[in-house]
Amino acid sequence: MQSFLKRLCCLFILLGANTYGSTLLVLGDSLSAGYGVNQGSGWVALLRNDLGEGHSIINGSISGDTTGGGLYRLPQLLEKFSPDYVLLELGGNDGLRGQPLALMQNNLQAMIKLCREAGAEPILFGMRLPPNYGRRYSEAFAAVYPSLAKQEQVLLIPFQLEQLSVTEGMIQEDGLHPTALAQPIIKDLIKSHIQPLMTN
Repeated sequence: MQSFLKRLCCLFILLGANTYGSTLLVLGDSLSAGYGVNQGSGWVALLRNDLGEGHSIINGSISGDTTGGGLYRLPQLLEKFSPDYVLLELGGNDGLRGQPLALMQNNLQAMIKLCREAGAEPILFGMRLPPNYGRRYSEAFAAVYPSLAKQEQVLLIPFQLEQLSVTEGMIQEDGLHPTALAQPIIKDLIKSHIQPLMTN
């Protein structure tokens, strides 16, 4: 009888876990923090609305953050929220500051390891630099993400937002950050990769 009750209790726990859906932690910089747009207008908030109440999205992004900062903050976030998935949207500020690409890659690799050790599935968001940073460095920077994704067998969301920079009204006056008009486009890109995972 006790064995039957124990199995029944485990079944209820499993059913309850499925009912509450998945938890996604977004660990990023200004692109995910919604720099320069009203609260609730950023792509993370829009994605949260699209996925509905069955799923939880935690935005752990900070404008100006680097892969080093993300690596420092990640353990506490993993412990606090116990996410099922972690979207790593970092590296842009490393590149803008001209930091060594090997250091950036090592930080991303360390974050992937931390996610897996915590039972979370890491996802990489590929980044690109503005063309004025030099072709050689920019191409080497962009190549870090597909190379690391292949090496670590991690889902990569390719950077497909180049069109925003040449479309009127999509980039703020600083020439870097997307406007509120661009947020739904970014959301749709992320959603196309994230939703199949979180609804399985």
